[in-house]
Amino acid sequence: MTRFPRAPLLALLFAAVPVHAVGLPDTGQDTCYNDTVADGVAASNAASIARDAGTHPRQDCRYGRDAAAAASALPKTGAGAKGFDYTKIANNGTALAASATLGTAATDWACTRDNVTALTWEVKTAAVTDPRYFGHTYNWYNSDGSTNGGNAGSTGGNTCNATLQGNLCNTQAFVTAVNAAALCTYTDWRMPTVRELFTLVYANGSIPSIDQTYFPNTSDSSFFWTGSSYLLVLDRAFNVNFHTGNTSASSKSNSSHNYVRLVRGAQF
Repeated sequence: MTRFPRAPLLALLFAAVPVHAVGLPDTGQDTCYNDTVADGVAASNAASIARDAGTHPRQDCRYGRDAAAAASALPKTGAGAKGFDYTKIANNGTALAASATLGTAATDWACTRDNVTALTWEVKTAAVTDPRYFGHTYNWYNSDGSTNGGNAGSTGGNTCNATLQGNLCNTQAFVTAVNAAALCTYTDWRMPTVRELFTLVYANGSIPSIDQTYFPNTSDSSFFWTGSSYLLVLDRAFNVNFHTGNTSASSKSNSSHNYVRLVRGAQF
């Protein structure tokens, strides 16, 4: 398992992002710190470390959507923790109230739209016989030589309770199954890029490190695959760990602790 420090990778992923019509969510971190503890002084106080003129300048807590939300100055289309802005989407594709519950009926909640990135995400379920059950794991597999980084990965075995054709539990088979079911009326579901999946990380210290109101049934024990190959070692692909909020790269044939959450929308 190749692991990468979170802070440098954040800079790598977002520093050179091209301009899009949509934006990027914040991290959920709106507390400033000195070397050992959280700031206990109001930002308006000259002694506060939340001031850029202070001893610990340029902290994430001072900027962006989270800071605006803390100041009650952030309008949202939907709702969500801190600077995040999500809307629940029904099986029939319609937008729902924040109080909607998961289910299989046409007007039950099944997907979550990020109103900042304009991406729509699959929501996992708690039914073990459902292909979208949160506990199913998968091998990484992509037979398209133009997008698999030079290594297709492994077709896998039955690690998803026989919910996929031929009991081959891999990422490509899962994408095919979800598109065949037209989840939330859409048939363009795909694996997220590492940058896209990382936008869901909620860096407030919670486990799992995601807004659980809009992404329930998220395993907090391991890694979610991305569609991004690790080009320095072709038989590996990037994943995001929603226990720690870190990214890493692991063998494409590793299904024992690797989950999947699909996405749709313009890729970035």
